[in-house]
Amino acid sequence: MADAGSFPAVRTTCPYCGVGCGVLARQRPDGSVGIEGDPDHPANFGKLCSKGAALAETLDLDGRLLHPEIMGQRASWDAATELVAHTFRQTIEQHGPDSVAFYVSGQLLTEDYYVANKLMKGFIGSANIDTNSRLCMASSVAGHKRAFGSDTVPVSYQDLEQADLVVLSGSNLAWCHPVLFQRLLAARDARPELKIVVIDPRRTVTAEQADLHLPIRSGGDVALFNGLLFWLLDHGKADFDFITRHTNGAEAAIDAAGGQDLAEIASGTGLSETQLRCFYDLFAEHEKVVTVYSQGVNQAADGTDRVNAIINCHLLTGRIGREGAGPFSVTGQPNAMGGREVGGLANQLAAHMDIENPEHRSLVRDFWCSPTVAATPGLKAVDMFGAVADGRIKAIWIMATNPVVSMPDADVVRDALAACPFVVVSDVERHTDTTDLAHVLLPAAAWGEKDGTVTNSERRISRQRSFLPLPGETRPDWRIICNVAQAMGHGAGFDYADPHAIFDEHARLSDVANQGRRDFDIGGLSGLDQLDYDGLKPVRWPAPKSPESAAQIFSDGHFFTADGKSRFVALRVAAISKPCAGSFILSTGRIRDQWHTMTRTGRSARLSQHLAEPFVEIHPTDAWRLALRPADLVRLSRRGRQYLARVLITDAQQQGILFAPMHWTAQGSSAARVDVLVDDITDPVSGQPALKSTHVRASRLEADWFGFGISLSRPDLRQQVYWATARIETGFRFECASTGPLPITDSTEAFLGFEPDAACEVLNYSDHHRGIYRFALFRKDQLVGAFFCADTAVAVEREWLIGQLGQTITDPAQQHRILAGRPGDGNAGPGAMVCACNNVGAQTITEAISVGANTVRCVGERTGAGTGCGSCQGEIGRMLRHSRKSETV
Repeated sequence: MADAGSFPAVRTTCPYCGVGCGVLARQRPDGSVGIEGDPDHPANFGKLCSKGAALAETLDLDGRLLHPEIMGQRASWDAATELVAHTFRQTIEQHGPDSVAFYVSGQLLTEDYYVANKLMKGFIGSANIDTNSRLCMASSVAGHKRAFGSDTVPVSYQDLEQADLVVLSGSNLAWCHPVLFQRLLAARDARPELKIVVIDPRRTVTAEQADLHLPIRSGGDVALFNGLLFWLLDHGKADFDFITRHTNGAEAAIDAAGGQDLAEIASGTGLSETQLRCFYDLFAEHEKVVTVYSQGVNQAADGTDRVNAIINCHLLTGRIGREGAGPFSVTGQPNAMGGREVGGLANQLAAHMDIENPEHRSLVRDFWCSPTVAATPGLKAVDMFGAVADGRIKAIWIMATNPVVSMPDADVVRDALAACPFVVVSDVERHTDTTDLAHVLLPAAAWGEKDGTVTNSERRISRQRSFLPLPGETRPDWRIICNVAQAMGHGAGFDYADPHAIFDEHARLSDVANQGRRDFDIGGLSGLDQLDYDGLKPVRWPAPKSPESAAQIFSDGHFFTADGKSRFVALRVAAISKPCAGSFILSTGRIRDQWHTMTRTGRSARLSQHLAEPFVEIHPTDAWRLALRPADLVRLSRRGRQYLARVLITDAQQQGILFAPMHWTAQGSSAARVDVLVDDITDPVSGQPALKSTHVRASRLEADWFGFGISLSRPDLRQQVYWATARIETGFRFECASTGPLPITDSTEAFLGFEPDAACEVLNYSDHHRGIYRFALFRKDQLVGAFFCADTAVAVEREWLIGQLGQTITDPAQQHRILAGRPGDGNAGPGAMVCACNNVGAQTITEAISVGANTVRCVGERTGAGTGCGSCQGEIGRMLRHSRKSETV
């Protein structure tokens, strides 16, 4: 139902993960925006996760890049465009086409991606265009091509609901793809016989809601699935008819897997024989099996082998191309799939054609009427920045991504860009770790302002539609790219009036000389007029001109190899690298309420409430050995680089393994760019970095004092050893720690980001014996900031204090409660945030449990927690189990 006075709802698509949820966005007369899930979108049927539900809170213009800049100075579009075009053209003339590069992003729309790829591969003549999707799903692409001859995802979301067994391997689906996980749980509620297995070294919230959790040793994946392959054969589950008619290489794959017994497999995986037998029996007994895999599989030095080990098991049993069965790669970004469709990776051509295939190159060149098409693969992401570092690449254009934070060996990437002769960045944010190194900044349109298509993990194309005007001088990415292409002299190839014209060309190219030879075919969507494009409903590909050829992919046993047969891949188990004494394996990943490097989610106060600062998960035994106590600060180090964060001691983590999130940047923390620690080791087939197996040292961060503060203004914390800031509704919260004297001896106002003001009144309290110092800053009785300092981690009611910031407090007793850091009167405050959708804190949930709410559903009915996207249900379950344990002690 529309809000009173709202404009009509615009149907668009969420810009976060690869689930591709439909969104209804309504602009209100006051300029605000209402966000709801689209009940008619087949990906989410109206559900949104916490990030999607908070999209309206990320649309403000604070910090936006609104005008072109050259060397930090505002410039006209004409000047910026001409400088980019001239410099790229001159660099190519002097050093050849491989001296320039584009680094692009799954945040681009398909139309943006298409013209970027066309410019680089077809008109510049180099394949030096790669994408941050290389970091999340390149191993899946490579595994698909080895097995199927094409980068084809053969499974839909509906298959998850129709399966009898769903295996989640290396996927924390509850946090990283929450809406999809809730669909899976709802299917299990409807059909309790549906079983869920989670394979993950960590006991994640996903694992806690599974029927079986296999806490595999890091690096044991190929051993596990090779063992499964042989077990299935040995127990009569091989589909020999399918194998004979539709596959090659089964015998070699089985020989490579070997006849290891359960004891040998257990040794290679860290699992017990009982756990292995239970999993293998479940897989053998259920015909309808979907294996979902994500970054825990892909982000490894043997990521492609892990993908093919999974696919081998599905090929052996013929569990592919059938309802409720198949291997399923779930992508990390909203348009990682769209980028693959148009050739956004350095080793692809558009429309899923092969760059090393002369026939494909000729077809694309003729279709584009381009002077050339790159004949060899370009540099993949890690190698691309290596080439920037050693001077082979002299001009690079980075679009909609932040590699100084997200790339492995991130300091090397930073230093490479700092030394590069010419760096162009298109972005929506003025200040990121990457934009700060640019010679030219180009202001791009953001979500809600741009128009085009994206493709989700199940091959479903959906429209992203604009519902906000372009602010300042921002332009859509496709327009920026086309303007530069025209200024470089390629006008005829880039004379598009709008995204509709680009999409039509993209669709027509997919149909050229296809006739079922290639998997990607959306020829049936070519020839749409503007009205049809504007109204395009979500559609899965293939969508060819002949509807009768659009059956479920692989249902006929035909694959996109030369002989039409799929290929087993023979895989031998590589030796697992173990950390040396005193070091740990570091795994990086995502958290529930943040996205990538927080340029969007970091704007939402609500999304920072759950986990407001960087952290490291560590097992209690490892914490004891390092003398780490709860809420201590920990230093991770490697090769002279360091990462500082709060320690989170949990037995959900295995001994010897640490987990740290990848979201924090230099904009919001002192030293929490975790990828500075990660080595640039890549999978030799896919080029995807191994982001989950870095060996690091860990130690307690010694500090003389620790602080927590709140302020209406952004505080200046640059001199502190450790600091982390986060948005709150009225300003900022921050944690800090350092050595030496307190930083506020000269001016409390300046420390909190204010100019000294005679109207300000400072209340303070100190206890030198206990190492305590506190102050609260009022301006005309309004609380504008407060700081709490101690010689150990500060214990105050943070969420309650945050609620007081900006309030007018005239009662002296209440003002002194601010100094105490607690509400008093027996009120414990809301506690740490658990449910971001409905703003429910831990204390509220604990109180509900204490008065009889003994299930997740009961807690939801009493408090609202867990009734939004559901991604906090695992945490609520943990609280319930802890309560039951406490009662039995």
